[in-house]
Amino acid sequence: MTPRTLPEGRPQDLGFAPDATKAIIGVLQAEVARQRLPGGVALVARAGQVLLHSAFGQQDPQRGVPMERDSLFRIYSMTKPMVSVAVLQLMERGKLLLSDPVSKHLPEFAGVPVAHDVLGSMALQPPLREPTVHDLLRHTSGLTYEILGNDPIQLQYAKARLGARDMPNRTFAQTLARIPYRFEPGTVWEYSRATDLLGALVEVVSGQTLGAFLHDNIISPLGMVDTGFAVPPEHHHRIAEPFEKDPDGAIPMRLLDPRKPAVMEAGGAGLVSTAADYALFLQALLDGATLGNARLLSPATVRSMTADHLGDIAPYRAGRSGELLPPGHGFGLGFAVRLQDGISPVSGSKGLYYWGGIAGTTFFVDPAKDFFAILMVQAPNQRDYYRPLFRNLVYAALND
Repeated sequence: MTPRTLPEGRPQDLGFAPDATKAIIGVLQAEVARQRLPGGVALVARAGQVLLHSAFGQQDPQRGVPMERDSLFRIYSMTKPMVSVAVLQLMERGKLLLSDPVSKHLPEFAGVPVAHDVLGSMALQPPLREPTVHDLLRHTSGLTYEILGNDPIQLQYAKARLGARDMPNRTFAQTLARIPYRFEPGTVWEYSRATDLLGALVEVVSGQTLGAFLHDNIISPLGMVDTGFAVPPEHHHRIAEPFEKDPDGAIPMRLLDPRKPAVMEAGGAGLVSTAADYALFLQALLDGATLGNARLLSPATVRSMTADHLGDIAPYRAGRSGELLPPGHGFGLGFAVRLQDGISPVSGSKGLYYWGGIAGTTFFVDPAKDFFAILMVQAPNQRDYYRPLFRNLVYAALND
């Protein structure tokens, strides 16, 4: 496959202040010097041209290997937007409706009950309605994540080892279907294993493995050469690693080992990629899902995907989901969407959409300003600091 790269341009020709653009890397380099970050890669592109693409710090701090622009990162939940595009491709081809009950394609979900708290005890009741494919895309399915807490349902997730990636996608779906819903479908936004379940759905509907479907319909058409569920041996030397010891003294998160192909190609968090590769995906979304001769979706579907799909449905504020979807934001079909210029304490424009991965990677796309930015780092416990810092630095460099 022939690799594709976006053309490069100068910040001053693309509406960015050169000194402030350079300062983005300066601030990140200072964090490396403070031993807060091992290293990373930052990329900013506007109007189809890359105005910043720089590596900083170390790719492997244990071995002293310097970071490179083509270093490989575990992108975790930045996998979700790509799988969401895959589902929408199947919709456009007439293979499914977003209004389809999940059980239409994954029959094991017929009859899954909802867990209700009745006088301090868990009572199981039939849901008022079944979750739909639409619910899975917007995280209103009633599912949850075991990493968000330790209530009885989340403890069942942990006991079932849903994050172990040692079962095929369909077995994962069957295992998940044996656990009650945490919420009534369609009533609460709760970040969840819904996109992992969408991976199983893609496999059933398409007849391909998730990895094969993504490769044939997104990765290969866009010319992405470094994105997949595992890293081949000849590229192991390019994998970015976190600090061995957390700089804040917290328990280090054990990251996936992409050198070993996992049994489960996790739709919610399994891909490895580079900043340059992921930039092709974001540029396609920014251009109505078209890049060169590749057309992933119709522009109308992209507009729907990047619009708010929650309306009056609120996040579950008693748990961590409230932190993941802050005030002033809704959720589209695969990522958070900014609803207005104000309210949020982080820089951005109305219509901006974004998401990130638990190991520290993040992106945001600003259609109103015609640009996007990517930060690739492997610093799991520091991600909540560096995501807004990076976004503020990028907007500080924007001249309009």
